[in-house]
Amino acid sequence: MEDLLSALGRDFFNPATALGAVGIGLVFVLAAIACAALVRRAARRVELHLSDVTGLSFASAFAQVFVYVVALIFYAHVIPDLRAIGTALLAGASVISVIFGLAAQSTLSNVVAGLSLVLYRPIRVGDHVELSTPKGLVAAIVEQISLGYTTLRDRDQDEIVVPNSVMMSTIVIRKHDQGKGKQSSPT
Repeated sequence: MEDLLSALGRDFFNPATALGAVGIGLVFVLAAIACAALVRRAARRVELHLSDVTGLSFASAFAQVFVYVVALIFYAHVIPDLRAIGTALLAGASVISVIFGLAAQSTLSNVVAGLSLVLYRPIRVGDHVELSTPKGLVAAIVEQISLGYTTLRDRDQDEIVVPNSVMMSTIVIRKHDQGKGKQSSPT
């Protein structure tokens, strides 16, 4: 029994063994989950002090994805077998990236459009807008701008999910009261 526990303890964090790779993988997953939770917690704290949370929610989602990608890269670097496989895969990465880029073209265009929405701020969370939809011209309030989609809420409390590439390529009317500069309700 002591020999088994000794072998487990010796191999659990040894990256050259399968048990070690799994053990280190668990540590990296737990660390990534904890870091992503810290990013969400920090974003909630900062959100209380901001009048416009559009950029913050976008940056928070981007930072959480970044945390997981960095954890995966570090994990692949720590495990010797993955390092060797990674070197071999690097040669085929250009072909894979072209295929992935073509397959995810609409998703990537939504992410790039989301970045544009956050940087140029043609609309913000809380804005009252009019947008042409399959139901016709709809007045709604911007509830959220995420990496890929903008969420609107119309006067019937229906949720309208619009891809960011559509939000950037169509005409959106921001509603304001005449002469006061205040936004009106979508009724």
